[in-house]
Amino acid sequence: MVELKTDTSIDAMYEAGQVVGRALTAVREAAAVGVTLLELDEVAREVLREAGAKSPFLGYRPSFAPTPFPAVICTSVNDAIVHGIPTRYRLRDGDLVSVDCGAELGGWVGDSAISFVVGRPRPADLRLIETAERALAAGIEAAVVGNRIGDIAHAIGTVCRKAGYGIMDGFGGHGIGRRMHEDPSVPNEGRPGRGLPLRKGMVLAIEPMLIAGGRDDFHASPDGWTLRTTDGSQAAHAEHTVAITETGPRILTAR
Repeated sequence: MVELKTDTSIDAMYEAGQVVGRALTAVREAAAVGVTLLELDEVAREVLREAGAKSPFLGYRPSFAPTPFPAVICTSVNDAIVHGIPTRYRLRDGDLVSVDCGAELGGWVGDSAISFVVGRPRPADLRLIETAERALAAGIEAAVVGNRIGDIAHAIGTVCRKAGYGIMDGFGGHGIGRRMHEDPSVPNEGRPGRGLPLRKGMVLAIEPMLIAGGRDDFHASPDGWTLRTTDGSQAAHAEHTVAITETGPRILTAR
């Protein structure tokens, strides 16, 4: 069932979203050659502590996971698409890093993700990240009253496919509110004019996940969490929490 949020609730979700935005900004600023992924997780933990927020990631265990998630951010490096567990891995020059973060504040959740390159970037990686951001922007632009879920999916998929990238098969965005994952699901590819109608008060986490090699398949790492490209190519992830309002989409995790 899809819960429609009131204006007051959306304002509260904005506060949670701003914590997420600050955490991602702090992590990106701290990311440098030689810094470990665990150190980046500690940076995000400190932002959440200072805000009095909880992490919806820490201890989360969906049906596919062998163990609860042990961190407050997902750190997915190079061929890792999503759900990467922070480890003692030290960042190297040219690493493409995707960071996903959530925050729960006052009973409401925000969720967002960014991708960036540490050190000297390869042009191909910059194009991949820029396309992920354009796909996200296209999906957000389609998140208006009167459209349907398929319009968001089509907007994202069109950007990705025109650029020649793969789209992670079976994964996409989701509703969000009191819980991190709520109805409806928001695919990253679909047919326009199809699916659930978009209504004022819906709040969605819209999140393109792109695979540079052009294939859609992936595999799980031995940790049971990290999902990697099958062909070993680079991946990028971009996400915002977005409220559908009478005046257009409102980005609650804007940085």
